[in-house]
Amino acid sequence: MRMIRQATLDELPVLRDIEDASGKLFADIGMTMVADDPPPPLETLREFQRAGRAWVWTDDTDHPVGYLILGIVDGAAHVEQVSVHPDHAGRRIGKRLLDHAVRWAKDQGMQAITLTTFVDVAWNGPYYERLGFRYLPAADETPALCAIRAAEAAHGLDQWPRACMRAEVDTWAFDPAF
Repeated sequence: MRMIRQATLDELPVLRDIEDASGKLFADIGMTMVADDPPPPLETLREFQRAGRAWVWTDDTDHPVGYLILGIVDGAAHVEQVSVHPDHAGRRIGKRLLDHAVRWAKDQGMQAITLTTFVDVAWNGPYYERLGFRYLPAADETPALCAIRAAEAAHGLDQWPRACMRAEVDTWAFDPAF
């Protein structure tokens, strides 16, 4: 049965595999440094899993094919990573994982969900904008978002335009099929 559920400790290596597979798409558009970047370490994934903020979308055999890990940044939910295996792309799995994260944030009394992303990559900034995220002007970035962006720049990710985005949980348009 396809569903969203908490990731188990045993599945964390599968999340890394999903990240590796989905990251290869960046090589196709000339962003080989991003494609070659290793997925989050198991310990990082364990921290999200233990905190109850690592969710998977499973296929009919209960095998994870997509995942989302969610942090908390300056009082807002923050999408640390959302990835879907390319073999399962185009099925709204990422949107459903984001819907789940927004519901979680709303249940926690949070007003917003944030993320950082590549501005010009079709399945990044433009995709999130269609879902209801808006680009944050640098002047509106919170201190922790500024720190995240600085770490990304130090890692070399600013070779391509990046930005912070934010969506309000009260105005989020949930997928009616979910």
